Amino acid sequence: MKKAAGRVAHGTRRNVRDVNGILLLDKSPGLTSNRALQEARSCLEARKAGHTGSLDPLATGLLPLCFGEATKFSQYLLDADKTYWTAFRLGQETVTYDAEGAVVAVRPVAVDRARIEEVLAQFLGEISQTPPAYSAIKQGGQPLYKLARAGVAVDPAPRSVVVHQIRLLDWQGDRLELEIRCSKGTYVRSLAQDLGRALGCGAHVLQLRRLALGEFRVEEAVSIERLRELPGPEERAALLLSGDRAVDRLPAVQLSANAAYYLCQGQAVFAGQGHSPGSVRLYEPQGRFLGLGQVLDDGRVAPRRLVSFPERSDNTKESG
Repeated sequence: MKKAAGRVAHGTRRNVRDVNGILLLDKSPGLTSNRALQEARSCLEARKAGHTGSLDPLATGLLPLCFGEATKFSQYLLDADKTYWTAFRLGQETVTYDAEGAVVAVRPVAVDRARIEEVLAQFLGEISQTPPAYSAIKQGGQPLYKLARAGVAVDPAPRSVVVHQIRLLDWQGDRLELEIRCSKGTYVRSLAQDLGRALGCGAHVLQLRRLALGEFRVEEAVSIERLRELPGPEERAALLLSGDRAVDRLPAVQLSANAAYYLCQGQAVFAGQGHSPGSVRLYEPQGRFLGLGQVLDDGRVAPRRLVSFPERSDNTKESG
């Protein structure tokens, strides 16, 4: 399993605590994802934290942050589908494919709604997409945006992504508003660039807001400002969701107390009948989340990714 993006651990820092759970943050514009993570970690005085895939500084919206034991399951959020609201500016291309970059091409906008909808349909399903040169993807161990800013030629490799849905919300002159549901790895900025070229006028991202990630919705999220308004770290930690929410799409298996004990010793155990082979969530009889297991062909469950101590505590909401 890959490591969580942006993970930080501060074991030698004063006034840090073992905080466990998931914070749904509504990221403000102009803030990098790593800066948002650091500010939230400071508010919670958390020892260990990681975000679940970055948002561009220009972007706002849902950024789940994992703390403590929940970082073990952040990959499942990294892999989840995302939903965005976005506004494109037609008629201009920029070096970064968004409003933060210098304009490199200007063309007249001569399109109608029918043509826009026709071109949008071309970007549905599995498509090949080239990430922006100004992105966090690494080349030779360095983020592309650092190389691009230094004048080094970069050549991002195309990747296959899936666009599940594109809804045309509004179109007025050179402003196009869309709602996009897509797979991990999809760059909305690249979609704007490619769409603009398909329309013959160019385009870039004016605004971008993440509305959803997996089953999480931005309506559940809190801002850094709201987090700061709370009296202290205990009150802020009360906003955390249980770490098993990151894997709630997996089947749940409740173990007996005896089976749970031996599983936590690293042994495969029997967990009753009717469980298909594959990954599962594991719980003790009292409902405490143990981590992930793998149902074997013989029906036993083997430990796969366990928490180091009970995930559910006084500073986490109940799952669901």
